[in-house]
Amino acid sequence: MTKSPRITLRFLAAPTDIVHTGHHGVSGGRVLQWIDKSAYACAVQWAGTYCVTAYVGHIHFTRPIPSGHLVEVRSRIAMTGRSSMHVVNEVYSADPREGVFTRACDCLVIFVAMDTETGRSTPVEPFEPHSAEEQRVARAAEDRIQLRAAIQAEMDKQTYDGPSDAPRLITRFLAKPTDANWGGNVHGGNAMEWIDGAGSACSMEWAGVHTVAVYAGGIRFYHPIHIGDLVEVDARMMRTDARSMQMSVHVRSGNPRGGRDQLTTAIHATTTYIGVDDDGNALPARQFEPITPEDRQLSDHAQILRELRAEFSPRPLITPPAAQHLD
Repeated sequence: MTKSPRITLRFLAAPTDIVHTGHHGVSGGRVLQWIDKSAYACAVQWAGTYCVTAYVGHIHFTRPIPSGHLVEVRSRIAMTGRSSMHVVNEVYSADPREGVFTRACDCLVIFVAMDTETGRSTPVEPFEPHSAEEQRVARAAEDRIQLRAAIQAEMDKQTYDGPSDAPRLITRFLAKPTDANWGGNVHGGNAMEWIDGAGSACSMEWAGVHTVAVYAGGIRFYHPIHIGDLVEVDARMMRTDARSMQMSVHVRSGNPRGGRDQLTTAIHATTTYIGVDDDGNALPARQFEPITPEDRQLSDHAQILRELRAEFSPRPLITPPAAQHLD
């Protein structure tokens, strides 16, 4: 059977996908969950085996998705490594009464193929780009390898356990069977929904207004979260700019019998939020002034991450399309 490097999944945005009433649309966490499901299906279809999420990056939320919209997540293989698959994802939505799809979000997700018997990574069939567009996307994906390494090196320098006056929100709960995929581990999309929920709550508590995610990057998965694990989601503000609030979110997990001190980092992410009024217009951000040495260091860290992305200036994965009609 010929393997396809592409897949499209469709969802219907429901009122239950919207965290808050009003005109703000589907939560960023739910969009991330849809992306991970589509990207996972694309990776498994290509690899022919179970896959785990390793990295999610460059997530740009360009507009809200209203309740009632038909949502398409279009995923395609950009490039492969020995056992990895770099999957480019585009999220479109349309009012089904009109049938005109426009883009709402795009990002890159990296999966690793796993041998279910040994629990180790396993090789995948190389993807060979043929068309000019496939070759362009492959080069754009390659551009990001060096950027990810630079970002990871910068992130590894940081500490998050010193004295702090930063706005912070920590939640703890047990991972449920409904959180897991067929491999028995928590689905990456569910974990990303936890990350957005914590970042949204922390930013709203600080700002005193409704906030929406506009960017998420550097979501790195270090080890799987299992059913029954104690999960801790720790959101901490790093920096504010004129309108945006940049958050660092750690997800830690482990055996609940070991207590909180035995939890280890499973996922780390950085997310950016803006406050909006009832009409969805951006508001000035309430300013956070870092005081402690660690808070100042993390504020500088957030700025360095932004400068690294500007310095490397990778080629865009996605080219702007015209609006598309529902077939």
